[in-house]
Amino acid sequence: MSLSTGKAAQAKKLSGQDVQAQYSQFQSELQALAQKIGELETEADEHELVLKSLEECQPDRKCFRLVGGVLVERTVKDVAPALQTNRDGIRKVLESLIVNYKKKEEDFHNFQHEYGIKTAANAPNSPTRS
Repeated sequence: MSLSTGKAAQAKKLSGQDVQAQYSQFQSELQALAQKIGELETEADEHELVLKSLEECQPDRKCFRLVGGVLVERTVKDVAPALQTNRDGIRKVLESLIVNYKKKEEDFHNFQHEYGIKTAANAPNSPTRS
């Protein structure tokens, strides 16, 4: 039996409660990914703002950086490259999370289609009652 056939056979065996549990799990995973993406976008924006502010400063100017909960004194020329590296790392992680989110969302839509799950958001407009 191939792997895809095994998955299809297993998916057909899900009971109503299992389908509901799987649906809830998809929703919570998507929500968690969206929340993490939002947090990282905010963090990347903050790094960008700080870097723009530091561009206007003299390279030998004193600045402070929070490292592991400890405020340390550095110079702009020491801090700016580290901030750029952190920002770039955050962006890479963000891109990866967005790809994961899109894949999970596609899996969720396939799951909904497979089990005929319709929600108010994706159901066709129903006639309104007078």
